[in-house]
Amino acid sequence: MHLTTCEPTATSTSTAVVMDHAGDASLLQSCGTADSLASLEDATAESTANESSEEESACSREEQSNAKVEQRIHTESGATARPNSLSLPVKGTDLWTLHRDGEVKLRMGESGPEAEPPLTVNQMFTSTVQRFGNYDALGWKEGEQWKTMTYNDYYKTCRTAAKGFLKLGLERYHGVGILGFNSVEWFIADIGAILAGGFAVGIYTTNSPEACQYVAENCQANILVVENHKQLQKILQVQDKLPHLKAIIQYKDELKEKRPNLYTWAEFMKLGRDEPDAQLDDIISSQKPNQCCTLIYTSGTTGQPKGVMLSHDNLTWTAFVTGQYVSLTDADKLQEVIVSYLPLSHIAAQMIDVWLPMKAGGVTYFAQPDALKGSLANTLREIRPTAFMGVPRVWEKMQEKMKSIGAKSSTVRRKVASWAKDVGLQTNLNKMELNGNLSRKPLNYRLAKRLVFRKVRKALGLDRCTRCYTGAAPITKDTLEFFLSLDIPLFELYGMSESSGPQTISLPDAFRLTSCGKVIPGCKTKIFNPDVDGNGEICFWGRHVFMGYLNMPDKTEEALDSDGWLHSGDLGKHDQDNFLFITGRIKELIITAGGENIPPVPIEDAVKEAVPLISNAMLIGDKRKFLSMLLTIKCQVNNETGAPEDELTPEAVELCRKLGSNSTRVSEIAGGRDRVVYAAIQEGINRVNEKATSNAQRIQKWTVLEKDFSIPGGELGPTMKLKRPVVMKMYKDQIENFYKEVLTPTTPDNPLPSK
Repeated sequence: MHLTTCEPTATSTSTAVVMDHAGDASLLQSCGTADSLASLEDATAESTANESSEEESACSREEQSNAKVEQRIHTESGATARPNSLSLPVKGTDLWTLHRDGEVKLRMGESGPEAEPPLTVNQMFTSTVQRFGNYDALGWKEGEQWKTMTYNDYYKTCRTAAKGFLKLGLERYHGVGILGFNSVEWFIADIGAILAGGFAVGIYTTNSPEACQYVAENCQANILVVENHKQLQKILQVQDKLPHLKAIIQYKDELKEKRPNLYTWAEFMKLGRDEPDAQLDDIISSQKPNQCCTLIYTSGTTGQPKGVMLSHDNLTWTAFVTGQYVSLTDADKLQEVIVSYLPLSHIAAQMIDVWLPMKAGGVTYFAQPDALKGSLANTLREIRPTAFMGVPRVWEKMQEKMKSIGAKSSTVRRKVASWAKDVGLQTNLNKMELNGNLSRKPLNYRLAKRLVFRKVRKALGLDRCTRCYTGAAPITKDTLEFFLSLDIPLFELYGMSESSGPQTISLPDAFRLTSCGKVIPGCKTKIFNPDVDGNGEICFWGRHVFMGYLNMPDKTEEALDSDGWLHSGDLGKHDQDNFLFITGRIKELIITAGGENIPPVPIEDAVKEAVPLISNAMLIGDKRKFLSMLLTIKCQVNNETGAPEDELTPEAVELCRKLGSNSTRVSEIAGGRDRVVYAAIQEGINRVNEKATSNAQRIQKWTVLEKDFSIPGGELGPTMKLKRPVVMKMYKDQIENFYKEVLTPTTPDNPLPSK
C-alpha cells in the first residue's frame, strides 16, 4: 500500500484483535574525504539526549497559548473538528491503554501487511535463531581486534540476562533502565528485560541525576544498568528517592567501590547462569504481542517526559514491514551490516540497530564511545556498512569537513571534482524524476564515477552502502544536493517514537529532494483539516502506532483521537505523487499581531541557504508586529564537551575571505563588529525577503549572537532540533530590543531590509 489520504474511518475497514498468549518458549540453540568524518563531536553529541529538564519551565508557560494555536489550526475555515476524545478502555478491547499491564486491540487488516500474524519479541528472535543461528549477530572491538557473537549465543545470553534480572527481583511490567553508550551489554540488557516480562527503558547518557530519577521512578524501575562510574554516580545521588530500585549493574570498567546490591556485569551474568529455566519459560509463554515491552521517553515540547508504551507487535511488525519496504536482504543471501552509534534511548536507533537487523539476520557492529568526536570515520571504513543512518548534523559535519579538505586540493583536482559533482547532481536529479528508471547512464557519469565517486565512497567507508538515511530533524536542501552531486543520495525518513519509528521512507526509486518519502506498507497517512495549499496536521494509522503514554490520560488523549489516529503535531502536505513534505510544527507556528500564520522553518532554511556562514537561525514574531531573527555563525566545537568555541570553522573562514573579511572568530563578527560580514548577511536576507509571499513574512530585524546553539548550551534538543521556548527565554533581552518602540537608523546593528 502506498500513501493514501483517508477519512478517519479506518476502524471500519480494519480488524482489531485481542491477543492470545505467545506460545512456544523453548530454548533454541578526492573530494577531500580522507578524514571527512573526523571531528563530528557536535554532530549529535548524544544527538538524542533527553531534553526535558531545561525546557519544562519555559514550555509550560507557553502551553496554554500553544493550545489555542492548535485549536485555531484545527477549526479555522469552518473545517471539521477533531474526532471526539477517547474514553478509558476496558483491558484488551480498545486501541489504547494507560496502564503498564494493559492490552490493546491491534490495528489488523484482512489482507496484506496488516494481516501479518502478530509476534512477540521472543517469537521473532527464536525464528531468526532457527534460520540464522550460526551467523554473526553482534560485533565489537577489543583493542585493535573485532570480536563477534552469533545469533545462537546472542539469544542464549539474553536468556541468561533475563534469568539474572528475575533473580535480582525484577517484577512483571516494571522497568530495567539502561544508562550508557551503545554496546553488546546494552542490547542484552534490553532484550533480557523484555524476555523477563519487564520493560526495556533507555535513559539518555546526558541526563542529569534528577532527569534519571524521573524516568526510573516513572517506569518503577527495579534494576538500573549503567555503563561506568560516571553514570553510576548519577544514580547513587538519587538512589534514596527510588523506592522500587533493587539492584544496579555496571557493565564497563571495574567497580571503584563495593556497595550492597551493586554488581559487575560478570557477577550479574553468573546469577543468571545459575538459575533454572522454568520461571523464565513460564513468563515467556504468558507474553502476548499486544502487551507493552518497551518504554521510550520523549519530552516533546511541553511538560515532563512521556513514557511511550510500545508493544511487542509494535516492534516486530514495524521491523517486518520496514525491512520489506527498504528491501533488506536475509543473511543467507547477503548479510546486512549496520554500525550502531546513535543513542539507543531513541526509537530510531533501536529500530535500525536492534530490531531491523534481528528480523533479517543482519549484523550490528558497535562504534567507539568517542564516535562523534572523530572515531566514527575509522569504524565506517573498517566495517563498511550496507546501510547507514545519520541525523542531519552528522551529514552537515561531513559536508563541512569535505569542503574544507577539498579547498586545499590542487587546482586540477578541484576542477575535476567540480566537473564530477555537476555531472553527478544532474544525472541523479534526472534519475529521481524518472523514479530510478534511467535506461542508460551517460558516459560522463560513468567516467565521473570511476574518477571520483567510487573514491569518495571508499574514503567515507560507504562503498558497500546502498542506503544512506537521514531523519530525526530537518536537513537543508544544500546538504541533500551536496551528497547527491557525489552520487550519494540521502533518503529522508520521518516518524515518531509514538509510531515505533518510521511512518514514511524515501527509496532509491521513489524520492524527492526535501520530501520524507511515502508511507510504509500497511500504514496510512492523513492530512487533517488541510488549508487551501493542502497543508494540515499529519496523522498516522497502522500497527506501528503506540499503545499510549504510561499513566498519562491527558497526553494520550491529545495524541490519539477517538478513531485511533495518531496526531503528530507536525504540519505537512502531499504532492501530486503522494510524497510527503513536512512544512512545520503546529506548536512552532508563528501568529503575528496582524493574525498571519507563518511556519518558521522554511524561512529559517532559506536564510541558511542564502548565507552559508549561518549555522542556526531562529525566527521570532509570535504576537509581534513584524518578524525578526536570531542568527549564529559556524564555529569550532569542543571535542570533549560539545560546546561551541569562538574560532570559526575552516569553511566559515574561507567564506569570510571571499567576502573581504579577515575575521577568524565569532567575537569579531557578532554585535556588528564586522560590517563586511553584516552587509553580506543583510544581502542574503534581502534575497529571502524578495521571495516572501507577503510583507508579514519579511524579516525586518536580525542580530548575530555571541555563540552558536548547542546541546550543552540548552538551545538544541535531542536530535539537534531547536528548543524554541528555551531560546526565547535565554535571549529575551536581544529579542525585546528588536521591538522597542523607537525609530532607529539602518545600521549593521539594526539592519532593515531594502524596500
